[in-house]
Amino acid sequence: MRFNFPPIRRSRHPLIRALSVLAGLAVVGVLMVFGVVVLGVLVVGGGVLMAVRHWKLSRQPQAARTQRPANLLEGEYVVLRNG
Repeated sequence: MRFNFPPIRRSRHPLIRALSVLAGLAVVGVLMVFGVVVLGVLVVGGGVLMAVRHWKLSRQPQAARTQRPANLLEGEYVVLRNG
């Protein structure tokens, strides 16, 4: 079974067409401004998070900041055995 949308009936009046184009552009503009605001919040939040992490790391004593070997993998593992 196919579902068909009814055909779009566009107005022939030029003023209504112009107003619908302006309304569409306004909606797109609002969405773009909202996206820029969200992007700005994410960038500022990430910058603050990085600054706080750097500040906390710099306040630790030098002994606590020991370097680990590059080939060391850390994690929690569970050993599963058959039988």
